[in-house]
Amino acid sequence: MASAALAPAMLEVTDVPYEEEILRNPYSVKSWLRYLEHKETAPPLVRFTIYERAVQQLPGSYKLWYKYLVERRKSTKGLSPIDPARREVNHVFERALAFMHKMPRIWTDYLKYITAQRYVTKVRRAFDQALLSLPVTQHHRIWPLYLTFIKSHNIPETTVRVFRRHLQVDPDAAEEYIEYLISIRRLDDAAVKLAEVLNSDSFVSKKGRTNHQLWQWLCELITRNPGAITSLRVDPIIRGGLRRFTDMKGALWCALADYYVRQGNFEKARDVYEEAIQTVNTVRDFSQVFDAYAQFEESALSIALEKVDDGGEDAQIDAEMRMERYEMLMDRRPLLLSSVMLRQNPHNVDEWHKRVALFEGTPDKMVKCYTEAVKIVDNSQAVGRPHTLWLSFARMYEDAGSLTEARSVLDKAVEEPFARVEDLVATWVGYAEMEIRAKNYKRALRLVQQATTVPRGGGSITAYHDTKLTPQMRVHKSLKLWLLYTDLEESLGTFDTCKAVYDQIIELRIANPQVILNYGKFLEEHRYFELAFTAYERGIALFKWPIVFEIWDVYLVKFVKRYGGTKIERTRELFEQALDGISEKFAKKVYLLYAAFEEEHGLSRHAMKVYERATAAVPKSERHEVWKLYISRTSATSGVTVTRDLYVKAIEALPDKAAREMCMEFADLERKLGEIDRARGVYAHCSQLCDPRTEKTFWKTWNDFELRHGNEDTFREMLRVKRSVAASYNTEVNFAASMAGTAGLEADAVDATDDMAALEAEANEIVKKQVKAGQFVKAGGGEEYQPKAANADEIDIDDDSEDEGSAMETDAIDVGAATKAVPDEVFGGLAARAEAEASGAKALFEAAKK
Repeated sequence: MASAALAPAMLEVTDVPYEEEILRNPYSVKSWLRYLEHKETAPPLVRFTIYERAVQQLPGSYKLWYKYLVERRKSTKGLSPIDPARREVNHVFERALAFMHKMPRIWTDYLKYITAQRYVTKVRRAFDQALLSLPVTQHHRIWPLYLTFIKSHNIPETTVRVFRRHLQVDPDAAEEYIEYLISIRRLDDAAVKLAEVLNSDSFVSKKGRTNHQLWQWLCELITRNPGAITSLRVDPIIRGGLRRFTDMKGALWCALADYYVRQGNFEKARDVYEEAIQTVNTVRDFSQVFDAYAQFEESALSIALEKVDDGGEDAQIDAEMRMERYEMLMDRRPLLLSSVMLRQNPHNVDEWHKRVALFEGTPDKMVKCYTEAVKIVDNSQAVGRPHTLWLSFARMYEDAGSLTEARSVLDKAVEEPFARVEDLVATWVGYAEMEIRAKNYKRALRLVQQATTVPRGGGSITAYHDTKLTPQMRVHKSLKLWLLYTDLEESLGTFDTCKAVYDQIIELRIANPQVILNYGKFLEEHRYFELAFTAYERGIALFKWPIVFEIWDVYLVKFVKRYGGTKIERTRELFEQALDGISEKFAKKVYLLYAAFEEEHGLSRHAMKVYERATAAVPKSERHEVWKLYISRTSATSGVTVTRDLYVKAIEALPDKAAREMCMEFADLERKLGEIDRARGVYAHCSQLCDPRTEKTFWKTWNDFELRHGNEDTFREMLRVKRSVAASYNTEVNFAASMAGTAGLEADAVDATDDMAALEAEANEIVKKQVKAGQFVKAGGGEEYQPKAANADEIDIDDDSEDEGSAMETDAIDVGAATKAVPDEVFGGLAARAEAEASGAKALFEAAKK
């Protein structure tokens, strides 16, 4: 039995339990593993003996064999490849594979181990045996090791055979095979295989190459090695790539030409370059091919020049020929580039013009180019204005002095089925202008008459922009042609013929306001004023607001200038007609013109009514100015006092900002008239519109007014109103803060009470200072008040008295003035209040605070 094979010298006392266990259970893997774990520190020979006994009892145990082989490999680490110990390990591997031949890990470890021993044939056969033993699904673990091993040795034929076997299992590994073929210079086989890969729809590159990159690889391979590749026809392959990969035409053409250059077939290479620059469609491809072509010619020229010194006359002729060929190529570049642009879009009008410019100085080529252009360009697909080709064609003949040929070109042009009627119009205009430049004015007039003749079935109902009709059916409604017609008639025709042209424009309903104005001016120049006004009215009937404003503006001015006050009722009817449906934007000018007419030729009350209507008809932004003008004109015609009602209406109608200005003007007017109470009332009304924090100019104006015309009570009243207005604005702020929940606004509102208290204290100080300075007017008259000498017993009223609980009466304030009744004219409505509030100024201030 194998368990008894361990020599007594190898046994130890501690080994007895394990020996007994394996005697009892020789087929237990765990028993053998426990025994091996116990002998972990034993010499390798002892452990190997135990492993041998174990695999004899359990030859099918992968775990035992694997651990045994691992320890065997470690024992030979660092030994020579030809050491006998390695052969023993090989023998153990072979014994293990007899039982473990389906285990890929055993095979891979064995193959890696023997590969390092450099036994080529033995290793190759081991790989073959592994591939035979393992199922196909496990071959992917063997082939990378096999290929790495076989490529590391210089045995090309064997390596090629191995690669071919591998490709049967994994066709997508063809790139590695091709790279190996290139490395051993078997370029023909590499090109053939690469062509097969490109023709395969199922091939997927493991290295991430696209078909585009594979094509580039093939082209580079076959063009740079023309002598080594004989199994493929290079020209058809590259031309097939040109059809398939349109985005790399430039590179493929250059590759094909380079192939013939390397073959030494220079004329064929030149033919390829010429074909390429005549067929590429992009500037990028053209630049690539042209640069390669120029470099090729330059290289050929350099070689020819080097042979001149030793080659004699033939070499000289050859060099001159190559020099001329090179210069011709460079001269042709703009023309070749133009051809590329036209191949991209043959209907590009601008490119045709550029191409014609290249032939400048050679009339025959220019004629040929123009003829080709007008034949090729499709009007419906044209980029640009196709009529310019015809006009430039005719202009070329005109500059050459051949008007007959130019007329022949333009006669064909006006029959051309342009896509846009504007192109046909421009052609007719260009035709007429050519005749004008040639001083054939009558012929130009006949051409315009021909162009504007209404075709059969056409008329005013024909729409100029109706694309369902041909341009020839719509050209008669072109305003541009009719304007040219009117210019020619005004210069060459009679009054009646020119008038008939204008009338026909209006009948065709193609006139614009400028045409109407020109018509009216033409009639006025010939002293037909009523006809001119009739023309204006016909134009007014054609248009609506706001377009008609231009006509009304001229018509009204000219009519008023012509008739003045002789036809007042007719003029009024015209103004009323103009104002009917007028928009706010143009109302101001018409109303002011109407009012000026009434002031100069009509009645002033009519003028004032016009101004009043204007205040409601003009835009809001202009109403302030109109009100000021209304008030100014009323003051000039009816007197200043009449304007009071107008000021009141203006203040009610205008927005706050304009109303403030109007109030201040109104108050200043009342002040100048001596109506102090009225002025103060206006200021009081205006104060409700003026926030003291922002409208400081108003409050300063009122303050100065009270200092000059008021007294202590009126000044205090002004301050009370100011505080009241400030409080109302602060109340609005408080309300906004409570609605919005804004902490900042609430804080401002809390401070409002403190601000009022500060304002009140400041008011008291101002009153005291002004009373002491004598700046108030006496209550009984206009003499300036003179304060008496300071009195030591005088009672000083301030806010501290409130804290002490004392109530001061009005008569306790001694300002040193004589006591007498105050006229009601001075105080106005404040007098009654003064009587009612007899408690004095202190009580008045307290009432204001409450």
